[in-house]
Amino acid sequence: MPTTEFDAQRKIANRLRRASGQLTAVITAIEAGASCRDVVTQLAAVSSAIDRAGFVLVSTAMKDCVDNPAKTAETQDGLTIDELQKLFLMLA
Repeated sequence: MPTTEFDAQRKIANRLRRASGQLTAVITAIEAGASCRDVVTQLAAVSSAIDRAGFVLVSTAMKDCVDNPAKTAETQDGLTIDELQKLFLMLA
C-alpha cells in the first residue's frame, strides 16, 4: 500500500474516531438534559465529521482512479469512475 493511501486511511479513521467521541458526547448531553441548542450543535459537528470522512474516502479513490485506472480497477473492488461519481453524489 502506498504511503499516501495509508495516510488517507489513517486520516479517515481519525475523523471517524473523533465523530464517535462527539456522538458519545451527544448521547451524554441528551441523557443529562442539555439544552436543545447544545445537543443540535454537537449533533451537527458529528454529522459534518462523518460527511467529511466520506468525502475524503471517495475523493482519495477518485484520485487513485484518475492517476492509475488499470491498477485501481484491480485494487479498488473494480470501481469505475462512474461508480465513484455515484458514491460521491450519495454523500452530497
